Amino acid sequence: MLDHQLSNVVEYQCQANINIYDSSECNILATQAVIGRNLQVIQLQEKFDSAILVKLQEDDYQGWLKYTDIDKIQPAQTPFQPHIFGETEIREKLPEVIAFTYKAMNTSNYYLWGGTVGPNYDCSGLIQTAFVSVGIWLPRDAYQQEAFCQKISLDKCQLNNQLIVGNLVFFGTGEEADNVGLYLGERRYIHSSGKSQGRNCIGIYVLSEVGDEVSQRYYQLFRSAARVVRSYGNTK
Repeated sequence: MLDHQLSNVVEYQCQANINIYDSSECNILATQAVIGRNLQVIQLQEKFDSAILVKLQEDDYQGWLKYTDIDKIQPAQTPFQPHIFGETEIREKLPEVIAFTYKAMNTSNYYLWGGTVGPNYDCSGLIQTAFVSVGIWLPRDAYQQEAFCQKISLDKCQLNNQLIVGNLVFFGTGEEADNVGLYLGERRYIHSSGKSQGRNCIGIYVLSEVGDEVSQRYYQLFRSAARVVRSYGNTK
C-alpha cells in the first residue's frame, strides 16, 4: 500500500498496468492505464475497501480504480507534460502508427471492451494506443475521437478519392460514433471488432456493400471519416 494518505492535489504515476472501471462497483472495464501513465485522484469513497474516482492525465479520462490497486500508483516525479504535435509531424508518423496496428493484428488477440494495454483491445483503444506508440495522444472513446479530429466531407461513391491512408473511419447508428477504424487505402481499414457484429479480434475490413459479410455489416453503419491533425494536448 501507499506509505501516505492519498491526495487530490498530488499527481500519481502507474507502477504497473491498471484496470479502470466505469463505476465504483468495478464490474465493467472502462479503460486501462499502462505503466508510466499519470493520474489524479478525483474522489475518495468513504468505505475504506471501496473504489477511487481518478482522472488519467494524458486524455482526461475518468474512471474508478479498485482500492486494492492503489499500491500500483506512486507520486509522480514530474507532472505529465504533453508533447504538442502539428499536422505535418503527425502525417510523417502515420506509417509507424499503421505498423503498430499490423503488429497488434499479427499477435494473438481478442476483443476486450475497455482494452488499451494489449494484446487485447477495443476499437478505440487500438486507435488510441497506436497513436500513443509514436507519442500522439487522442481522446479515449470513438465518439470523442470523432468529435476531436477534422471531419472529411464524404460521398460514398468517391471514397477512394476522398480518403487517404491514416484517416479514421467511424461507425454507428445513434447520435455518436461507437466504432472506429484506421484507413489503409483502397477502401480497406483495420479495426478491432467484437463478437456480436465482428470477428472478436483485430482484422482488415472493406468499406463496401459487396465485401465479406462482416464488412458489409459495418459498411451499413459507416457514418463519417476524419483526419488526425493535432494531438490531444494541443487543446489543454
